Amino acid sequence: MTNYPLRVANVNKTLGKNHVIKNMSFQLRRGEIYGFLGPNGSGKTTTIRMIVSLISPESGDIYIEGNSVTSERKEAISKIGAIVEDPDLYGYLTGEQNLEHFARMSVNGVTKERIKEVVALVELEHAMKKKVKSYSLGMKQRLGIAVSLLHKPSVLILDEPTNGLDPKGIRDLRHYLQRLAKEDGVTLLVSSHQLNEIEVLCDRAIVIKSGEVVEEIAMKDHESDVEMLVNVRIKAEPISEAVEVLTSYGMVYEKEDTLELEKQPYNHVPNMVADLVHANVQVYGISYKNKLEDTYFSLTEEKEENAS
Repeated sequence: MTNYPLRVANVNKTLGKNHVIKNMSFQLRRGEIYGFLGPNGSGKTTTIRMIVSLISPESGDIYIEGNSVTSERKEAISKIGAIVEDPDLYGYLTGEQNLEHFARMSVNGVTKERIKEVVALVELEHAMKKKVKSYSLGMKQRLGIAVSLLHKPSVLILDEPTNGLDPKGIRDLRHYLQRLAKEDGVTLLVSSHQLNEIEVLCDRAIVIKSGEVVEEIAMKDHESDVEMLVNVRIKAEPISEAVEVLTSYGMVYEKEDTLELEKQPYNHVPNMVADLVHANVQVYGISYKNKLEDTYFSLTEEKEENAS
C-alpha cells in the first residue's frame, strides 16, 4: 500500500468561463489529519467534489490508494468516505436502522460486527434505539461519520464538520477524529474556516487560493514530531544589529518597530534571546503568535512588508 492514500496530481477544472482549479497537486500521508483551507471561492468545494467523484477533472487525475478516480472509479471510491455539508440521515429512523440501511447499500457488504465496531468507535451505543430526529447536532455528526466508515475507507473527507456544534460537541468530535487517525490509520481531509480548531485537530494544513495550492503547513516539526512551529515577533534595539543576529534563523521581516520570523521551532525562541543579548542588543519584548492564523492570512491576503 502507498504511504500516500490520497494524491491530487496536476488537476484542472473550468466551470463556465472560470478556470477554478489550476494545476493543483498535493498528497496526504497515511494516518494523518489535514486541514483544507482557503478563502470563499478559492476552490475547496470544487476540489472535494472531484475527489469524491461527483464531478470530473478536465486534466490531471486523483488517486485513492493508487486507483484513478477517473479510470478506476469503482476501486477508488470504495476506499473513500465523505460527509459534505450535513450528514445524509433519516430522522424518522433510529440510529441502528440508519446504519443497517446504509450497510445494505454498500457494494462490498457490511457485517453486523462491522456496524457494532463503528458504533463503538463514535461512542453512540446508548443512542442506537433512539430516532435520529431526537439526536443533538453533535450526535448526528458522529452517526454520519459512522455511516461513512461502514465500508472501511482509508480516506475520510469532512466539509465543515463542526458547523453548529457547541464547544463540547467540537471537543468530542476532535477526540473521535484524532483517535480514528491514530488507532485506525485513517487519513482525513477536513475543510473548515475555523483556524483555531484546525490547528488543534490537524497534523498539517493545505492552503489554497484562487484554485492553486499556496502552502502546506506543518502543525509540528515532523522531523522530531514534537516541536511546535511558531511565528516569532521581537522588539529590540538597535534594529539593524538585531536583524544581523536573527538572519541566522531565517528571513527577518521588519514591521514598524517589530521584527518577525515565520515558522520557527518553539525551542529556538530562548536561543534567539540569548544570541541577541550576547550581541549587546536590547530586547524589549518577544512573543509568538498563532502560527496557522498568521501564516494563513500572510498567504491569502496581500501583506505590505519589507524583507530584510
